[in-house]
Amino acid sequence: MKLRIAINGFGRIGRNVVRALYENDFNKNIELVAINDLGKIESAAHLLKFDSIHGRFNKKVNLQENALIIEDNEVEYFSQPDPSKLP
Repeated sequence: MKLRIAINGFGRIGRNVVRALYENDFNKNIELVAINDLGKIESAAHLLKFDSIHGRFNKKVNLQENALIIEDNEVEYFSQPDPSKLP
């Protein structure tokens, strides 16, 4: 059974967690199900794909309404300032 996690805040640390999950195959045991960040989803996708320090993310990243598709995994995207109101 996979551990299901969500990330609150998609700044440098949040993006690096996603990179670590996918680039080191940790996503076989850990499933990223949601990201909550106040920025636009388009910006989040761009910043994940292109990092000024770590370079290009070597996985496919696409957008769907209110979700990032990383490889074949759908990750819900929320912009909720109060995390206690998240599902």
